[in-house]
Amino acid sequence: MATELATFAGGCFWCMVEPFDERPGILNIISGYTGGHTENPTYEEVCSNTTGHVEAVQITFDPEKMPYEELLSTFWQQIDPTDAGGQFNDRGESYQTAIFYHNERQKQLAEQSKRELEESGKFSKPIVTPIIAAKPFYKAEAEHQDYYKKQSFHYRLYKKGSGRENFIKEHWRQKPDESELKKKLTPIQYNVTQENGTERPYANEYWDNEKEGIYVDLISGDVLFSSHDKFDAGCGWPSFTKPVDPYRVEEKTDTSHGMIRTEVRSKHADSHLGHVFNDGPKDKGGLRYCMNSAAMQFIPKEEMEEKGYGQYLSFFE
Repeated sequence: MATELATFAGGCFWCMVEPFDERPGILNIISGYTGGHTENPTYEEVCSNTTGHVEAVQITFDPEKMPYEELLSTFWQQIDPTDAGGQFNDRGESYQTAIFYHNERQKQLAEQSKRELEESGKFSKPIVTPIIAAKPFYKAEAEHQDYYKKQSFHYRLYKKGSGRENFIKEHWRQKPDESELKKKLTPIQYNVTQENGTERPYANEYWDNEKEGIYVDLISGDVLFSSHDKFDAGCGWPSFTKPVDPYRVEEKTDTSHGMIRTEVRSKHADSHLGHVFNDGPKDKGGLRYCMNSAAMQFIPKEEMEEKGYGQYLSFFE
């Protein structure tokens, strides 16, 4: 398997691991320091803004399963690319953003993605994130590795308190206008995705679908689930043991109807998909993602390449 490295600086490196972690084709993520002149710097030295280094993450990935273009898209969606002085509440050169390319192809793709972001008009101010040749990368101290897992409560407080979480929601959501959605969606699709509705069991499109393929978000087209992880839960709704790409979904506490449940929503379109429960197959992790057919579109395996989902065909090999 041919692997590549990708290196991104997006402000505090605590917040730059989770968006890439546990995704298809991601083999390893290291938090560290790069771009400066001091060898083997410490966290304190980097934060003093005297080393020239920035906090960054270095990702080892399989480009056949996770194209570099997708990594670039994910990177942009974590930052304020118009801020040259740091990121959110973190100020100073060690928190500046940058894309460090490892080969000419990465450089060209990074420059192209930056141009497309500039031309999109999403931001009124200039895009200032530089694209730089990769430099020596120094692994950060152990306590900074996988921080979002080790210190999950503090991490959540920090991500929200720093302003990053709200910025991402405000600037990177892709939810269409309500009037457009009402024209595009059927009544049941609108009720489920926009009004947190639930379709009837055993009377929906995919509950007994046994074909090979993927299930994508009806609105954004993001890949959500694979037939490889689908199972018959006996509940009358399509059920899965896990999402294809955890970055594409969000889980929220749902206290409606006098119950405490975990709701599943699509990240970019912010659509209601269903709920996740702890009564799934134990040998597959014990989770049951109980989804509404009306929130998804099924793409058969034989149509995936044609419809732009060819990178996911490896799931069926």
